[in-house]
Amino acid sequence: MEELPYASVWIITSLLFVSGLMGCVLPILPGHLLILAGAISYRYLLGPEAGIAWWGFLILILIMLLSQLMEILSGSIGAKLFGGSKWSALGALVGGIAGLLFLPFGLLLGPLLGAFLFEKIFAQKQITPSLVAGVGGMMGSIAGMMLKIVFGLGMIAWFLIDVFFL
Repeated sequence: MEELPYASVWIITSLLFVSGLMGCVLPILPGHLLILAGAISYRYLLGPEAGIAWWGFLILILIMLLSQLMEILSGSIGAKLFGGSKWSALGALVGGIAGLLFLPFGLLLGPLLGAFLFEKIFAQKQITPSLVAGVGGMMGSIAGMMLKIVFGLGMIAWFLIDVFFL
């Protein structure tokens, strides 16, 4: 295989990183996977002397997995922080997963409705505390989306540190 010029490799890597950051906001794109793909393509195109170590990829994968875990649990955490029971936390989790079927609005409405309905039906709470738990589920999901961006930026920062300083 013919080697690409160094600048071309950086253009490809940068485009994947930018696409990945967009994917941290747009649920259609797999954000963190695109950032990881940028790091992998950099290493593949420039070879082992590219400056990123195998353990650097391990750290990128761990950041990606932690981000996914936080995104999944953020609605449940929000519902609990807003005073909901374990039922609202479970409802926010179920609603968040079900909301994936109704992108993009389902990402916010799923945890809201899930936490509200589970709190109302299973915990047998009144409408106001159930609604507060639902809003907590939605706010937690919003916080999880913001964390995705932070983790995406962290992945890019780690890549740059690994390439240039380690």
